[in-house]
Amino acid sequence: MRFILNIVWLVLCGLWMALGYVVAALICFVLIVTIPFGIASLRIAAYALWPFGRTTVERRDAGAGSLIGNVIWVIFAGWWLALGHIVTGIALCVTIIGIPLGIANFKLIPVSLMPLGREIVPSDRPFAAR
Repeated sequence: MRFILNIVWLVLCGLWMALGYVVAALICFVLIVTIPFGIASLRIAAYALWPFGRTTVERRDAGAGSLIGNVIWVIFAGWWLALGHIVTGIALCVTIIGIPLGIANFKLIPVSLMPLGREIVPSDRPFAAR
């Protein structure tokens, strides 16, 4: 079932949301100081392409740097990506078939707002990284 959901997700919204994350990563790579943000954006782009069967967990070794980085990320890029997830999620929830995909879009909003200090792990072992 995860495979089918991932394929439908990829066609309807995953490709477009991942493209948004890749554009944000490229902008971050051009501005040399923000390369860590670009790496985090690419990591979440891969998650946005194929989200079913994976989840995010907080990293224990993330400290104050991640908090400060997330505040900077929210101001410059995070809210745009979160807005994309909100619009896409609402559009998918209009149809009955798209409701699970819309809910998955809403679950990606916190990750799009605060990508630093998080790790993507398979769903069957969400506490492995803790």
